[in-house]
Amino acid sequence: MKRIFCIGLVLISLQALAGGGRDLVRQQEKQERTIKAAHKRGKVTDNEFHKLMDEQKTIKRYIDLADADNYWSLAEKKRVKGKLDRAENRLKRYKHNWEE
Repeated sequence: MKRIFCIGLVLISLQALAGGGRDLVRQQEKQERTIKAAHKRGKVTDNEFHKLMDEQKTIKRYIDLADADNYWSLAEKKRVKGKLDRAENRLKRYKHNWEE
């Protein structure tokens, strides 16, 4: 039973790694839609919106660089994931802290 469980865990982890950066690309697209929606509803100011969209452009550039050879190394995944997490935290902060 333990052997089957361990094999299952290995297969699930390999499947997650084999996906490349597709999940990160989807997360970036969702994040960009969320930023635009927050700006449209007035949750973030114009200045905050432009800062967040500049950050999204940077993330897209890193995604394009990582995807150029159709192989996402662990370092590339970590770099993009870190940038996405930082942008998410900034969006949450901007939604609750007005900047002029």
